[in-house]
Amino acid sequence: MTLAFDPFFRDLNRLTAEVFGSARAPQTMAMDAYRAGDNYVVEFDLPGIDPESLEVNAEHNTLTVRAQRRGRPGGEGDAEVSYLTAERPRGTFSRQLSLGSGLDVDNIRADYTDGVLTVTLPVAEQAKPRRIEVGHGGDRKVIEGATQ
Repeated sequence: MTLAFDPFFRDLNRLTAEVFGSARAPQTMAMDAYRAGDNYVVEFDLPGIDPESLEVNAEHNTLTVRAQRRGRPGGEGDAEVSYLTAERPRGTFSRQLSLGSGLDVDNIRADYTDGVLTVTLPVAEQAKPRRIEVGHGGDRKVIEGATQ
């Protein structure tokens, strides 16, 4: 309780947040990544993000996701805001993932629904597993397309 009411600790917390907080460097975002069939799927938790601020880029085998959550928007006639508690992170969020060479980066899809950004990365045709027939008695090996 001392931290909540003692002005010294309140000011120290505010100084720490300003020095190490979101205004200085982009923050990371929580994510899940998994494989579903012939796709890799990455889901980022980004509640309250303005969809217009979302950027998803794939360049040189690197996927970059950037988003921004602003503070309370100020409109005409709004009084200056003095937060009692400000626990939701604000500012710029960024995450970079290294992509393997076996992905089809030309067909990456992204969708933002209910505060979750879902990025779908399809596996490239040349990276899909292939069945190899093994011959015997001098027969050659035959390589077939992907089997499902």
